[in-house]
Parts: sequence; structure tokens; C-alpha cells
Amino acid sequence: MINLSQIATEQANPATKNIDELSTLDMLKTINAEDKKVACAIEPVLPTIGRVIDIIAEKLKKGGRLFYIGAGTSGRLGILDAVECPPTFGTAPGLVIGIIAGGTPAIFKAVEGAEDSPELSRGDLNEYCFCNKDVLVGIAASGRTPYTLSAVNYAKEIGATAVSLTCSPDSPMEKVADYAIVVQPGPEVITGSTRLKAGTAQKMVLNMLSTGTMIKLGKVYGHLMVDVKASNQKLTERATRIVMDVTDCDRETAVKALNNAKGKAKLAIFHIISGEAIENSKKLLEEADGYIGRAIKNITK
Repeated sequence: MINLSQIATEQANPATKNIDELSTLDMLKTINAEDKKVACAIEPVLPTIGRVIDIIAEKLKKGGRLFYIGAGTSGRLGILDAVECPPTFGTAPGLVIGIIAGGTPAIFKAVEGAEDSPELSRGDLNEYCFCNKDVLVGIAASGRTPYTLSAVNYAKEIGATAVSLTCSPDSPMEKVADYAIVVQPGPEVITGSTRLKAGTAQKMVLNMLSTGTMIKLGKVYGHLMVDVKASNQKLTERATRIVMDVTDCDRETAVKALNNAKGKAKLAIFHIISGEAIENSKKLLEEADGYIGRAIKNITK
């Protein structure tokens, strides 16, 4: 039997005790006041998040992958972060993978009992040939979800890097993980509804993990997503603007360079800056491991 009284995310919030009696505006002010606490709650764990980012980046450089796994809201947040990596950073679809208890149907509708199955998560990971080169981030507000806890244990067993992202201290997941990110945003506005502050905290940390990792991998130049995948009109225009911004060229030059680079903004940028032919620009970028700044320094030595 689960003792909810010992789980931080299940505690009552004194500030919202009478929220159902408030006017709409006062209700919103109360919710907003609670949400403001989330970013402050993340600050103490920034060193741990930074260490995890460094490890993920190194693992990915060596052929590993990043897995997010969770149940319910936690699983959906992991999937959301994973699916945004290819269009934003031009990553291969299989580099960052989100897994949810109950599979695809659970993204849209709760699958009863899925989160209570320890065996299910191991099978889900094995479908992706999960191995010791990979990094697993288990996401669970309480840190006790059997599905997610089992996944973290499995990662440890096979020698993969096991990370836990929780919002309740002293949880089983925290104790077993190699690296435990424990954000404590406090009791929810609606007791136990961890899609609220806990969910916001998890989303913010996942944003940091993926964005920080991609910066480390050279997929950001300055503050620009130079590996953006131009898969629709908006992203094509964004790629054009990025090329123009970095190289200070006109639209015609940017469009021509992007066409020559088959839509790859990073390659188009380096092609313009270096003055090299596309194929040689591509080679020089590869020699610099895809880092524009490093490639530019190499040609100016």
C-alpha cells in the first residue's frame, strides 16, 4: 500500500486551501504565485543538471542515445522533448527517444495499470536495443512509479547511465540512479495533481537537458539553431534568416547557399564565410566535428 503522506508531491498546499471559493482573477493569481516558485526550485540542482548534460553529450559523441521514460504526464513530457529535437537541432529521429508506459495510446488516453508494471518498461527499452552506451532519464514526480523505477534499475544493471528526474526527496528512484535530479517545487495547487508545478518543473529541466546537450554538440552557434531542419515554410524561412544573420549576406545569397547545401543552414553559413566550395566546406566542417566556430578558426590559422 502506498503511503501518500510520505510523498512531497501529495502534500496539501495551505495557500490554496480555499481556492474553490475565490473569484476567477484571485484564483489565477494564486496559481500564478505558485508557478513562480518552480524556477527558483530548479536553481539548487543546476550543478547536477550540468553534470548530466556533460555526460549525455559525451555519450552521444560516442554513439550512444538519450532515452526519456515515464508514465502519464511524465512520459508525455519526455516524448514532447524528444520529438522536438529533430526539427530544432537536425538530429536523427533515433538519437533522443521518448517512451511512455502503455505505448502510443497512452499519449492521448490513460492506459490503466501500465505504470504499475515493472516488467513492461524493460520490454519497452529492449525494443530499442537499449545498451550500456545509452543514457536513461527516468521521469516520475513521486520517484516511486514501478514502471519508471524498474527502467532506472535496468539501466544500472546493464551499465548504462541512469538518471532520475523527480519532485519528491528520498525516493527509490533517487537512491538507485547514478545521477538524481530532485526538484522540490512544493505542494500542488490541487493536491496531488502533478501535471501542475511538478510537470512544469520537469518540462523546464528537460528543456535544459536537451538544449544544453545540443549546444555541447555544436548544434547552436551563438544563440542560433544552425542545425534547424527546414521541413516546412516557417523553418525554411528561419534557416534563411539564420544564414543572413550570421554571415550578414542578402536574401538572394542566403537562399542560393541553402539550395547548394540542400537546406542545411550550418553548411550554408560556413560555405559563405569560408568561400570554399560546398563539398570542401562539408569536409572542413566534418573535420571540426560540426562546430562552426572551430571550423572557422581552423581556416584562419
